Amino acid sequence: MENLTVILIWTAVSIAGLVILLWFFPVTLWFQALISGVRISLIQLVLMRWRKVPPGTMVMAMVTGTKAGLKLDPNELEAHYLAKGNVPNVVNALISADKANIPLDFKMAAAIDLAGRDVFEAVQMSVNPKVINTPPVTAVAKDGIQLIAKARVTVRANIKQLVGGAGEETVLARVGEGIVSSIGSSLSHKQVLENPDSISKVVLAKGLDAGTAFEILSIDIADIDIGKNIGAVLQIDQANADKNIAQARAEERRAMAVALEQEMKAKAQEARAKVIEAEAQVPLAMAEAFRSGNLGVMDYYKFKNIQADTEMRESIAKQ
Repeated sequence: MENLTVILIWTAVSIAGLVILLWFFPVTLWFQALISGVRISLIQLVLMRWRKVPPGTMVMAMVTGTKAGLKLDPNELEAHYLAKGNVPNVVNALISADKANIPLDFKMAAAIDLAGRDVFEAVQMSVNPKVINTPPVTAVAKDGIQLIAKARVTVRANIKQLVGGAGEETVLARVGEGIVSSIGSSLSHKQVLENPDSISKVVLAKGLDAGTAFEILSIDIADIDIGKNIGAVLQIDQANADKNIAQARAEERRAMAVALEQEMKAKAQEARAKVIEAEAQVPLAMAEAFRSGNLGVMDYYKFKNIQADTEMRESIAKQ
C-alpha cells in the first residue's frame, strides 16, 4: 500500500509538472504553427508567456494571416498587443483589404486600431458604402416659407484619413449646413419642391468630406415637408411690436396731456384765489377811501353803475 501511495503521488506530481511545463513551453501551439507554415520558435512562445502576451492569440493571428497569403512579423503583432491593440481585428482587416485590392499595410492598420477606430469595419465600409440618415433639417426660403428636409448620405471610408479625420457627426453637420444654405438661397420654396436634386448638387459641390474619415459618394433628398410661414409670422410679430410701441407713445402723450391739464387747473385755481383775494380788498379800500375823503358818494354810485353795466354786458355776451 505504501508503494502504491508513493507511486500515485509521484504520478500526480509528474502530471502537474508536465502541465506546468507544457504551459510554459506551448509545444502544441508551436507544432500547430509549424504545420501551418508559420515560422516561430518555441523560445519566442515562452518569452511571450513571460511578457504576458497570450501565445494562442498570436499564433492564431499568424496562422490566419499566413493562410490568407500575408507575411506577418510576430514581433510587430506582439508590440501591437502590448500597446493595447486588437491583434485579431487588425489581421482580419488586412485580409479583407488584401482580398478587395485596398492598399493597407500593418503599420497603417495598427495606427487606425490604436486611434480608437474599428479598422475591420472601416475596410468593410470601403467595400460596402454606408448610408447615413440625417436628422430633419429646418431651413427657410427667401419667400419666408419654412421647409423641413431629410437626406440620405452615402459614404465610403477613407483609409488614409481614418487617423485624425473627423467622424460621422461632422459629416452630418456639414450636410445639414449645406442644405440650410441651399434652401436659404432659393427665391421660392416652390423651386425647392420642384427640383429637390438641386440641393444635392449644391451640397456635393461644396466638398463637405474634406478633412473627414469618409468620402461622400452621394446625397439624396429623401423627404421635404412644408413648415410654418416664417415671413408672415415675422410680419405679425413686427406689427404687434409696432402697435405696442404706438400704444406706449400714445399713453405717454395722454399722460403728459393730463399732467398739463392738471397744471393748468392748478394755475386757474391759483388765479381765482388771487382774484377773490383782490376782490376782498376792494371794500376795505373803498372804506379807507371814504374815510380819507378820496371817494365820495357820487363816485361810489358811478362805480356801482359801471359794475352793473359790465355784468349786464357779460350776461348778454354769454347768451
